[in-house]
Amino acid sequence: MDSALSATPVRKKRTDHHLWGTYILLVIVAVIELFSASIQEVTVGSIFTPVIRHGYFIAAGLLIMLILQHIHYRHIYRMIPVFVFFCIGLMFAVRIVGTEVNGAMRAIRIMGVPVLPAEFMKLGAALGMAWILTRNQVKGRRDVTERGLWMCMGFMGICALLLFSQGLSNTIVVVCICYSMMLIGGMGLKKFGIAVAIGVLCGGIAIGLKTQLKSDVKLTPQQERVIALNGEGETARADGRGNVWRERVKQHFRGDKHLDKFSTEHQQEQLSYIAQAHGGLFGVGVGRSRENARLPLAFSDYIFAIIIEELGLFVGLGILVVYMWILGRSAKLTMRFRQTMPGILVMGCAFVIVFQALYHMAIVSGVFPVSGQPLPLISKGGISVIATSMAFGVMLSVARHAVRVTDTPAEQKLEHNSLPEETRSVNPSIAEVVEA
Repeated sequence: MDSALSATPVRKKRTDHHLWGTYILLVIVAVIELFSASIQEVTVGSIFTPVIRHGYFIAAGLLIMLILQHIHYRHIYRMIPVFVFFCIGLMFAVRIVGTEVNGAMRAIRIMGVPVLPAEFMKLGAALGMAWILTRNQVKGRRDVTERGLWMCMGFMGICALLLFSQGLSNTIVVVCICYSMMLIGGMGLKKFGIAVAIGVLCGGIAIGLKTQLKSDVKLTPQQERVIALNGEGETARADGRGNVWRERVKQHFRGDKHLDKFSTEHQQEQLSYIAQAHGGLFGVGVGRSRENARLPLAFSDYIFAIIIEELGLFVGLGILVVYMWILGRSAKLTMRFRQTMPGILVMGCAFVIVFQALYHMAIVSGVFPVSGQPLPLISKGGISVIATSMAFGVMLSVARHAVRVTDTPAEQKLEHNSLPEETRSVNPSIAEVVEA
């Protein structure tokens, strides 16, 4: 048994050029656009300082990705509990010794580097769900055990609760990731319906309580600035964090908001719309942004607006296609894997990247209320780059090492024997074919 577990299927390793290509393309866009979008950060020194600083994190992320892709995914799987507990520990630590970012305790400094645990928590949620789902497959049919259902709900609840106090957007992203993982992991529709009902009930109660919570705590100058930039009224100033969410939703659905006169109350979203309108279909050219010096957080939460202003709507849509390509490529790989585990791992990491990207674009374009969500690999923010690179590294490891249904029976058997016994289930997407 020990020799079987230590054996790695002897086969030619595969390099997934689709995933590598999307990663390199997004990094190129990041380097180009961050040079323009980071003008607000250039106070002293070289104008290249923000890009160089971001480049360090890209280099570190690339190194992590290269290391991970050479590690067999079964070893990564065994380390998932350690990573999840590390993420949970950071989430507790930030509540005790964290620093404030955009009106909430979100960052903790490690060796002088500000770390946002929420960025790791999103990846930890996806990997944790993959760990639970692969260990709770129903033998012989496409479903998850009842124990698996309650483990999924309990884990999702822990992740959501830890993120809830920091912001609603990260909580929504994590919940979407978890529910998507349940579907990809083969959970039956009846159990999935129960999971959705429980989630809606608990989420509704939590948001209701949060928005009714009163607070007499004096706001800091930074919190006052965030409230002013996001166009939140006196209710948000007087009450708790939940009322900030309520005010944002209220302002988002105000009538004829695109016809409002420019004001400091709504300047963040208005400047975003102005930047996109200025860019038009083809953009004004790289480095010629007019709004990069006025739009708050142009280098992070609103970088997609600067991309459209400089490169145009068509390029913006092209970047959207790149992110969707990651999801499509991951789905195609999943359909080819013999075992359940590699497919769930690769889809979980894809969900982390793509859901963040879609949420960011929806906020910038005005589809969702104002909030903060980075554009993976492109937005300035070192920890976000590291977490995204880790997700790419896991996907590349799976693509490199996982055995396909087209591989020889000997290779399939060797992979089956090399995996932990409790995870040896046939990929649900091909289970019916195999049984036949």
